[in-house]
Amino acid sequence: MKKVVKFGGSSLANANQFKKVADIIHEDNTRRYVVPSAPGKRFADDIKVTDMLYSCYGKAIRGIKYSDLLAAIHDRYNDIIKGLGLSLSLEDEFKKIQENFEKQAGRDYAASRGEYLNGIILAAYLDFEFIDAAEIIRFDETGVFEAGFSNDLIEKRLHKTKRAVIPGFYGAKEDGTVVTFSRGGSDISGALVALAVKADVYENWTDVSGFLIADPRIVKNPQSIETITYKELRELSYMGASVLHEEAIFPVRKEGIPINIRNTNKPDDPGTLIVGNTCRRPKFTITGIAGHEGFASITIEKALMNSEVGFCRKVLQIFEDNNVSIEHMPSGIDTMTILVHKDEFQDHEQMILSSIHKAVHPDHIELESDLALIAIVGRGMRSTRGTAGRIFSALAHAHINVKMIDQGSSELNIIIGVRHADFKNAIRAIYEIFVDTVL
Repeated sequence: MKKVVKFGGSSLANANQFKKVADIIHEDNTRRYVVPSAPGKRFADDIKVTDMLYSCYGKAIRGIKYSDLLAAIHDRYNDIIKGLGLSLSLEDEFKKIQENFEKQAGRDYAASRGEYLNGIILAAYLDFEFIDAAEIIRFDETGVFEAGFSNDLIEKRLHKTKRAVIPGFYGAKEDGTVVTFSRGGSDISGALVALAVKADVYENWTDVSGFLIADPRIVKNPQSIETITYKELRELSYMGASVLHEEAIFPVRKEGIPINIRNTNKPDDPGTLIVGNTCRRPKFTITGIAGHEGFASITIEKALMNSEVGFCRKVLQIFEDNNVSIEHMPSGIDTMTILVHKDEFQDHEQMILSSIHKAVHPDHIELESDLALIAIVGRGMRSTRGTAGRIFSALAHAHINVKMIDQGSSELNIIIGVRHADFKNAIRAIYEIFVDTVL
């Protein structure tokens, strides 16, 4: 059995956290490949090492003195090394970093050094082999990730390596130029390693005991999710649930490798298991609730719209031409509504509206800009009658008006639109009707 384990920044913020990580790894000898993030915050007002590196490099390329900040980063790592009782020096590594900063090696290079240095320390502490991610995760010359090539490189490199630490978040082009994934990309790195070694489980260790049914900043002490499918997770991640980078799902989903979200500070908690399919019945009808604010809607009205061939295509082409992505598109016989991110739409608003008038000659266009979208997701909804009715009943009871409804054909989710002012109360009302009333 093989497990790939990824540890987030909060799990590796200081020496005490490193010790917890080592205990977790040594407790189970199937945890063979470890993917670390850069050190996160040690306390509420602390600064993540990645942010310090971005700031440091920014000063370097502007010709501003940055030696004090680089020294502070060095001290962060030295504190960890000292706390672990290691006889390890990073002097040469920091000299190399300073040289590359002077050569303006790039923001991606600067940011990647957080994971790189943490990987060196963790490998030394665990007595595992250290493998630089730049050797095995490849991007092409334009900076696009090369999945197939990377998979071959990782598989070949780890085939004869029983235990290794591979830093997350970055890889490199053929010429060695470092390229990073988007923020939080260590989750992706872990998934790529899990795919290449055909892991039985991909464990993702963080500072929470898995996914919660709702945002704890909105709902007090929400219940945790025991098991969730990739499809459900995709829906929730898209709408803001942020325990796991949403792109980390795709590599392991391909091979049916389950992901287990675990808590480094509470290692006995089972966490949340993310799977392709399951016959396990969910504890509640819904699996989770997530939402986003900051949407705008454009409702187009025209008599006999349904009989006008190409109407929708012409409208959608306008949004594409203005580089504005469409989030949802509920429609009626003589109306269609386009939901977009307000920030994207505002810059092109008048151009889009003018183009719609010219292209399809609508009878009326109505704009709304204070919308929030909420996704209610759950495989249990397919086999439960009256789910939508309960949602609308809960919202009506809370005096909340529903502005938009969109249900996917998979019957896995229902998305509703409400005003910004009703966003949090709507989530609380839905949680109460599906969870609190069952407990």
